[in-house]
Amino acid sequence: MAKAAPAEQLKLLELQGLDARLKSLAGRRKVLETDPRITDLTDALSVANGELGAAKVAVHDAEAELRRAEADVEQVASRIERDETRLNSGTGLSKDLVALQSDIASLNKRRSDLEDVELEILERLDTLRERQAAQQAIVDDIQGSFGSIRAELDEAIAEIAAEETVVRGQRAAFADTLEGGLLAVYEKTIAKRGVGAARLFHGKSEGSGMMLSPGDLAEVKAAAEDEIVFCPDSGVILVRSAEWN
Repeated sequence: MAKAAPAEQLKLLELQGLDARLKSLAGRRKVLETDPRITDLTDALSVANGELGAAKVAVHDAEAELRRAEADVEQVASRIERDETRLNSGTGLSKDLVALQSDIASLNKRRSDLEDVELEILERLDTLRERQAAQQAIVDDIQGSFGSIRAELDEAIAEIAAEETVVRGQRAAFADTLEGGLLAVYEKTIAKRGVGAARLFHGKSEGSGMMLSPGDLAEVKAAAEDEIVFCPDSGVILVRSAEWN
């Protein structure tokens, strides 16, 4: 059975206090790192970026369609210009000139139809560009909110990290003052139980929060003062003091 002077055992409560602070800080850090606002904004940003990507593709496709329509109009316009030049020259047979006039009329009709298509594409492209701009604004707004919240959380996490550094330093310095065997038992207990030591206060274990049974309490009280005893329910080291009986 491990032993340690009562005064040494009392020190475990201060060490446990420092460990409790570290555990609390770790809990606060986890809450900040898993802030649901970040998850919600990440999901919203993913959806918004997906819709923005689709809007960009639609604009890209419409722009390509417009270029093809412009090329078609330009091609027909070139043919009209070439035929009109031949017609205005007056050379050639009359039937050929009549055919040119008919061809020019057909080409002008074709150009008018193509220009109508070009106008429709332009109007559709304007709508698609407006939709893209609106979706970009949504993405920018989400990213702005994300950045603001992320900065807020990072600042809070940095403060916790700084406090953790201080408390770890205090713990290390205090642990060095403890008897090695006692510290080893404590470290093994806290690693297994999550709590290393707690008071036995008026028959109640503060490790389990429960009153000890008469039999367990009698056994604990019967143990030598320098004997390290454990809570029968929680398994943590029970720190005793005559004034707490």
